[in-house]
Amino acid sequence: MYFDSTGPANTGETVAIAVREAKERKVSHIIIASNTGKTAEALAAEARKAGYDGRIICVSHVNGFRENGVNELSDENRQRLVEQGVQVYTGSHVLSGAERAISRTFHGAYPVEIIAHSLRMLGSGVKVAVEISVMALDGGLIPHGKPVIGIGGTGGGADTAALLTPGHASAIFETRIHEILCKPR
Repeated sequence: MYFDSTGPANTGETVAIAVREAKERKVSHIIIASNTGKTAEALAAEARKAGYDGRIICVSHVNGFRENGVNELSDENRQRLVEQGVQVYTGSHVLSGAERAISRTFHGAYPVEIIAHSLRMLGSGVKVAVEISVMALDGGLIPHGKPVIGIGGTGGGADTAALLTPGHASAIFETRIHEILCKPR
């Protein structure tokens, strides 16, 4: 499925595609990026409606992403997600993290950022889907060597879903994108 535009307007259809494909392919984990919890709640609602019995993992922005010491996912929204059966993970971004500090300080391009920009050639959501899936694997929230569905977006909401098998960050080139289920053109 190709969307004509990027962004949150595609969230409903993206989560519906992800849940449908997870059920049909017997994929036991869906990982979604959500900085405020709203997109993860949309996925949880769709999963309940469709009778998906797999696990949903929300990967939020790191603390300090927009403002030092602050997480955009409020404690209240985090608790609401947990009450809906969504596991929430917050950790350093695999495709930026400490390397971004180096590039900002020394004004250069560094290997991990090159990986991120290469994935963005397929779309920002593809980069996010890969990144959050690797983060979930490194965090011990998904099994190694099993396909998952990763959901990302472009500047808010969800507009991309991909079937992939992530590698650990220390072996990121073992990551395999099997199929992009939906994305903007």
